[in-house]
Amino acid sequence: MHQGLADRLICLHDEIKGDADLMELSRIAVAIYDETSDILKTFVHSSETANPLDHASARLSAMPTLRTLAMTGGRRTINDLEAVAESGQDQARRLLSFGYRSSYTVPIRSKGRFYGFLFLNSFRKDFFSPQVIHRLRPYAELMAQVILRELDTVRMMHAAVKVIRQVSTARDEETGAHLARMAAYARLIALRLAARHGLSDEFVEYVYQFAPIHDVGKISVPDHILLKPARLSPHEIKVMQGHVSKGVEIIDMMAANFGIQSLPHFRILRNIVACHHEALDGSGYPNGLSGEAVPLEARISAVADVFDALTSERPYKKAWTNREAFDLLRENSGGKFDAECVAALLESEAEIVSIQARVEQTVFD
Repeated sequence: MHQGLADRLICLHDEIKGDADLMELSRIAVAIYDETSDILKTFVHSSETANPLDHASARLSAMPTLRTLAMTGGRRTINDLEAVAESGQDQARRLLSFGYRSSYTVPIRSKGRFYGFLFLNSFRKDFFSPQVIHRLRPYAELMAQVILRELDTVRMMHAAVKVIRQVSTARDEETGAHLARMAAYARLIALRLAARHGLSDEFVEYVYQFAPIHDVGKISVPDHILLKPARLSPHEIKVMQGHVSKGVEIIDMMAANFGIQSLPHFRILRNIVACHHEALDGSGYPNGLSGEAVPLEARISAVADVFDALTSERPYKKAWTNREAFDLLRENSGGKFDAECVAALLESEAEIVSIQARVEQTVFD
């Protein structure tokens, strides 16, 4: 069975600790960087305690030391986290509260591009000696390559979908700005549900990455239906609804051609594409799924998508206010839309306004 990245990291961590000189390596964590928003966010980890930095994110520009490492490729050794914590560094304080006493940071870079960091920690002060760092170097390189390969696969899927959109004769009303905002809203919802549903940072990240691909099947819908500024006829509605099954066909074809159908998170992508128009009360399409039969990632994506569609201007409508969109989601909460997902979005009003300010509406494609 193909293992997720977190599972592979745990296995590698166990292998590293089999080396007598490295057995006190207590934690390996990966944070990845989103250059479009300047956000560094936790991704996967293998820890001997609960993870002290679950679901954490921060702007890289607000962390000068890490920003310098990201730009230069330099590495950082901290063999006394207590001293750093006393200086007021929040991450050091949190690590110290879980018993960690030393840290080693490795930037993940490839071909001049920065992707994120490997953070290695030990419960022992002064653990990261020159000898230990030398022995860790090949493992760090291996971990970086595994992470890069996983992230490159996701980017390949995005690139392929972008090409499909660009060469299609069908023109989609979904601009790049809509997809960026929709992905950010999906991440907000997933993060707020994480504690209750036991969602990992890895799951949250893949929902964020795959949510924008939800409507890839719309390339099969003709312009006169897709952009019609009036109510669709029953026949046109049927054609429009066919974009879901077409999207699944496209994703399955891409997966087969690229050999990635065995990736552990391909299921998240396929569920989002196949089920984002299913409804909690069974009134959705194409299969009339209801309740828990609708995958959580699809329920999250549906709420994020509808909210941004309502609050965006389209060729056939004016943008609703956030309040108007919130009211519609409330009215349909527990019926068409998952109540927890709706509540999570409504609790994120300040973050929503920030996303809308950062990702402005673009000219229609």
